[in-house]
Amino acid sequence: MSAYGWVILCSFIGPFFLSFDKKVAFFRSWRYLFPSILIVGIGFLIWDEFFTRIGVWGFTPKYLAGIYLGHLPIEEVLFFLVVPYNCIFIYLVLKAYFPDIKTRLIQSIFKWTIGLSSLLLVLFYGGIQLFFSTLDHYNYYTISAAFFSLVWTLLAHKKEWYGDFALSYIVCLIPFFIVNGILTGSITDDPIVWYSERHIIGWRIGTIPFEDLFYNYDLLLPLAWIFNIFRGKEL
Repeated sequence: MSAYGWVILCSFIGPFFLSFDKKVAFFRSWRYLFPSILIVGIGFLIWDEFFTRIGVWGFTPKYLAGIYLGHLPIEEVLFFLVVPYNCIFIYLVLKAYFPDIKTRLIQSIFKWTIGLSSLLLVLFYGGIQLFFSTLDHYNYYTISAAFFSLVWTLLAHKKEWYGDFALSYIVCLIPFFIVNGILTGSITDDPIVWYSERHIIGWRIGTIPFEDLFYNYDLLLPLAWIFNIFRGKEL
């Protein structure tokens, strides 16, 4: 199995077996989860394919199985199944085991943090920097990730479930830093997933591009929203 494949498998195996825990019974939510993953995943695969084609990011072949969907390795396709699965699992685990947690303050701080930071990135790197950069050195990843984060925050921050989502997103940062750290080269000679320095701002958390925080948010927030719609919890 490829190195990227092992990362995906090891990320998935724990949440999968714990899905049958009696208190959470996550397997009973699969009928809502998998359609949600499909809807969101199609959009992200299109985004991923396009950015791979234009060289915003790419993949190191020696860590891959060599099976591709378009320009995307099969492991990358599975990424958009496993990560959403794991994060909705965490979302429901927190609600099941800590039902009395008050998330109003978390919701307020979180929405302002995400909203203002994404707005500043869009204004500076999408507007001001446009006058000082050529298209070959434009921050496509920064702008797209921050722009969608801003839009999603404006649309969702008043939803009743947004506070629970914010808490789960923060908890998800723990496996996020581990998995993305491995994928971006924290323990390998070369990164499994590389990013062109021409299209990111260059800030990194260890080996992880700063933009990945917003990309992860862009993936998980609409997923949680659609998931709640399907199970009749959208307010």
